[in-house]
Amino acid sequence: MGTKKQESRAESKLLAQSITMQDDQIKAIILNKISRNYYTGIRAGATRDSFLEIWMVVVQSRIFARSWGFAEKSWYHTFLQDDQGALKVDEDILPIHALIPDDLSTITEEINHAYLTKYDYGQSSYYARKMVMKDHVEKTMEFTLD
Repeated sequence: MGTKKQESRAESKLLAQSITMQDDQIKAIILNKISRNYYTGIRAGATRDSFLEIWMVVVQSRIFARSWGFAEKSWYHTFLQDDQGALKVDEDILPIHALIPDDLSTITEEINHAYLTKYDYGQSSYYARKMVMKDHVEKTMEFTLD
């Protein structure tokens, strides 16, 4: 039988593991939803109120999107100024941080493949094939769940 201090530490460790497992399970559910949904809602920055529906892909359990337009007032440019935002996945609204992936040059082919696998069909094919071109690859952003 351990001391109360040892028992308390053991309980804290179990609670931390349980929370981590729950976080991992929740993340897996969200990633699955993003993978299967045609659009995912995104709110860029802390000052915007509405969500914009965009294409997103999941690669190596990470969330990515590419900007279609190159306007200065796009979600992409907003995130360059303010990395906070939110995703709307089905009815769930999740806080996120946006970043340019450090490993973009090495993960680009996987992201391209994910875009083409998910969106290269029917009327979407034209846009999917454009999304894997250099100009759009350069506008790749990653989103981390808070």
